[in-house]
Amino acid sequence: MTGLVGVASATAAMVFMLVPGITRLHKSYGAILLGTLVASMLIPYNGMPLAAYVRSATGDLSITTLVLLWFAMMNSLLNSGMSKTGERRTILFAIAFAALALYPMALGASSFDPYRLGYGNLVFVFALLLVSLAAWLRGLHLLALCIAMSVLAWAIGWYESNNIWDYLLDPFVSIYALLAIMFYAAKSILRRKQVIELKVVTQEASGS
Repeated sequence: MTGLVGVASATAAMVFMLVPGITRLHKSYGAILLGTLVASMLIPYNGMPLAAYVRSATGDLSITTLVLLWFAMMNSLLNSGMSKTGERRTILFAIAFAALALYPMALGASSFDPYRLGYGNLVFVFALLLVSLAAWLRGLHLLALCIAMSVLAWAIGWYESNNIWDYLLDPFVSIYALLAIMFYAAKSILRRKQVIELKVVTQEASGS
């Protein structure tokens, strides 16, 4: 059920964000529309809900993806300003780093396969909990929540998978994090270029 609701939420969020004008709706109308989109994905069509057809191609989304997705939707609907740019970037960097450390080596780029650690390695689980605690103490509450919820879901066997990596990461959130970091980097380079050009123009104007 979590897998179906997760896929339904992700699909509804994509429609909600991509269709022009929806995000400018009043909060109550936006919440009703979003709830309707999620519910429509769970209504059976020819014996299966639409979310099941999508899930058959994508698989279950990670707990990290679900936490970030639902937080982003609630934050957008409530317009609470709970998210912080610094924390969002830290989470994206953490996801990108984990993805770059996991997927290439798991696919044979190295003799060490970190995916094996996900099958209940106590040192790995303890390290994750320490990272979650450190993130919480540093005020990175959303990052701590993602890790803690992933470990908890894995501990109780929430998904069919018994590997903790499948609760922490999935290809979709990994690709999103990598693309977002590339966007941030390009934006930062462009901003620095503009600052340098402005300094040059200012110096030329003061010299003349």
